[in-house]
Amino acid sequence: MSRAQDTTGKGPAARPTHAEAALIGGHPVLDFANTVAWRTDPHRRVARVEGVEAWIRWAGRVGLFTAGEPATQPCTAAPDERDDRSRASYDLAGLETLRSALWEVLDAMTDGGPLPAGPWEVLRRSIVAARQEAVLPPELPLRWQVRASGFEDLAHALALQADELLAGPLVRRIRRCEGPGCGWFFLDRSRSGTRRWCSSGDCGNRDRARRHYQRSRP
Repeated sequence: MSRAQDTTGKGPAARPTHAEAALIGGHPVLDFANTVAWRTDPHRRVARVEGVEAWIRWAGRVGLFTAGEPATQPCTAAPDERDDRSRASYDLAGLETLRSALWEVLDAMTDGGPLPAGPWEVLRRSIVAARQEAVLPPELPLRWQVRASGFEDLAHALALQADELLAGPLVRRIRRCEGPGCGWFFLDRSRSGTRRWCSSGDCGNRDRARRHYQRSRP
């Protein structure tokens, strides 16, 4: 997993400039939620995708843009560069709002509690708005689609993906990593359905090392 690690044990790790968001979720929506490392630890929390260009590259990695499409910049038709920046800031804020709502909805779901009203309403409105911009191709099975051709389409594309994930059978496979401070989500495709870690080699190793240390203490 591409996350900053504290090798001294004395405090938060330094933020590496080259790190990219790891794709361990098994679904674009979960990878979207996982674009912040150490999400539930405020002292180690690090955003792994920041800014329009970084989000466009990320969208290409998870398959939301096809080859060539990520080069499309937001609002290229706007005559005023200030309008471009304003629209990009608006779209960035919308992505962060959607991501925060997803966190709370997925946290509640994995905890087995009721869905929080405010975040659920944000997610619901995002899905409704995305469907208004979507098309329904004459193909079976039916599937609403947003042709993501630029950054301004990304939130709609993710909202439709969230609609599909949370309405389908895979919703029962969504898990949250048990590693302290991690907070990453993933699809548990194991036969037993008992996967506990985002990565056995990362949070899983930390847990094994922690338990070994506790057992070896006098």
